[in-house]
Amino acid sequence: MPGIDDLIPSATQIRKEAALKEAAKADEYARLAAAAEAEKHALIERLSKPSGKTEDEKIKLASTIIQRAVRNGLTEVQVYRFPNTLCTDKGRAINQMEAGWENTLTGIPKEIFQLWSDYLKPRGYRIAYQIIDFPGGVPGDIGVTISWGD
Repeated sequence: MPGIDDLIPSATQIRKEAALKEAAKADEYARLAAAAEAEKHALIERLSKPSGKTEDEKIKLASTIIQRAVRNGLTEVQVYRFPNTLCTDKGRAINQMEAGWENTLTGIPKEIFQLWSDYLKPRGYRIAYQIIDFPGGVPGDIGVTISWGD
């Protein structure tokens, strides 16, 4: 017959087992957080570079997005959302609506602005870049909206 020590472990032993389980959970959380951070870093790296699309591909994509919005009765459409780290000042100039804010853009957000400037602006379209969330009270992601209504 098993002894009492086999049936009821000591409180010290139970605390030790609980601490080991908590440590394993913390290790798993840290591993997942590191993987998510690496994935986010890779995404930002990719978005900070040119898209590789030709001018024709960009124009066709813009046309598709705008036409879909028009069919749905909209007069504006958010065409892109990106992390503020893709701005050289983390979105400060956009948030403050400073003149020359567009000079802080990099990568794909800069390409979108250039496409608008070259092809859409002359046709009466407007563009707006604005901070669309404030996690923890600080500027977060930036949304790009193209509009054509009054």
